[in-house]
Amino acid sequence: MNTRPDRPDLHARILVGGEWISVDASRREAVSPIDRQTLGSFPLCGRTEATRALEAARSAARGWGETTVFERIALFERVIEVLAARRDEIATLIAFEQGKPFASEALEEVDEAIGHFGEAISGARGLEGRLIPSAVRSCRNYVYRVPRGVVVAIQPWNYPLGMAAQHVAPALAGGNSVVVLPAPSTTLSAYLFIQCLVEAGVPAGVVNFVTGDGAVVGDALTRDERADVVVFTGSTATGGAVAANAQNRAQLLELGGNGPMVILDDADLDKAAEGVMVGAVLNAGQACTAAESVLVHADVYDDFAERLTKVVTESVVLGDPFDPSTTMGPLQNAPTAAKVEEHVADAVAKGATVVLGGARDANFPTDLYWPATILTGVTGEMLISNVETFGPVMPLRKIQSEQEAIDLIDQSDYGLASAVYTRDLARGLRFAERASTGMVNVNLPSVWTELHLPFGGCSGKGSGRGRVQGHYPLESVFTELKTVIVDLGE
Repeated sequence: MNTRPDRPDLHARILVGGEWISVDASRREAVSPIDRQTLGSFPLCGRTEATRALEAARSAARGWGETTVFERIALFERVIEVLAARRDEIATLIAFEQGKPFASEALEEVDEAIGHFGEAISGARGLEGRLIPSAVRSCRNYVYRVPRGVVVAIQPWNYPLGMAAQHVAPALAGGNSVVVLPAPSTTLSAYLFIQCLVEAGVPAGVVNFVTGDGAVVGDALTRDERADVVVFTGSTATGGAVAANAQNRAQLLELGGNGPMVILDDADLDKAAEGVMVGAVLNAGQACTAAESVLVHADVYDDFAERLTKVVTESVVLGDPFDPSTTMGPLQNAPTAAKVEEHVADAVAKGATVVLGGARDANFPTDLYWPATILTGVTGEMLISNVETFGPVMPLRKIQSEQEAIDLIDQSDYGLASAVYTRDLARGLRFAERASTGMVNVNLPSVWTELHLPFGGCSGKGSGRGRVQGHYPLESVFTELKTVIVDLGE
């Protein structure tokens, strides 16, 4: 029987220069996708608050940048302790506000955030410089890493805690101050994360937090030259606007994808079916690496479709995130649900067949509950083959050869992640080396990654630039090289 915990009632403030501020601005209610009940509210800030946050971050940047790596590590250890102590509370809010299942996904997101701070500790310890030989006997050439300054970090709504930690932890590890702007529809989860940082003792001004719409606050933050680094996770279209605002400043952009999963003629079809299901229904398909394009060899197409239908029918339970039997919750917001509906309708109108799902489930308190959906007969003319859907839809497209799959991946505007299933590991590795995506998984779902591995899009495509996770952003984005030449004299 489903027993929900007490509903949160949070009324967020912004954090500027170490002070929690109730700004004189209109407020927006935070509404749960589970049942459309109110969870609290947050202020709709403007350019004034964005400017104040940047000024506070700039004032704090030098002092924080002069701290030792081990002082930063001590802070991260306290952050980990606070996140662990408040794990259930945070996960409860995420489940209410984002809609993902509490036990199987929301708790794991808190653990992921803890993991990002653990990776930041390892990365900070590994920040090393070099003594480079000089052509002059009396000179010594030192090269080492220094903070860039102020980081603006704009967060998505699909992983409001995990991705905030993914950005904030390495930024702080590099000695930068940060201004965080959460996605409006999951602001309260981000607010709780910032509370944890303050509780852990983050110095005043080192982390600042403003709320509101990206078109106003995000635009002001990314245009302002006091931001030395701009970090954004979200859609490809918005990412283009962010990049244009940031101009020549350092950028880390993780944008859209369509997670092509390729099922070759020699694949273990049961394993592949399981992988596609996981890749499509994790977080209700609201992931940039979700299995949104399933390319199946013609020789195994029908068999695979049957096996996938069976495993999805037996395994996926759509329902309330706090029901222990639920494996997939509702979509997070109305625009996403409308987009999923549009893509499925377009596919059906152009000849696709709905094998499973295909429409909103009316048996729930809101119209955001979309069942796991399987489409067969998908072709390249359909929206679902070309545009990120961001929902639990598995479109099966028939291919005649391995080369055709490579060609389709190459032709895609996205280049974030892909996967291939084959019993021949040498074949799988050759495929991975040819596929034009930043990450390729062999016999694993497209959503699979590990926190210490670099993650980001392929160059020349619309899935972003730079790499998150592990020590990679710390070295490539959040710090820069400084060269110091010293003449010791004769």
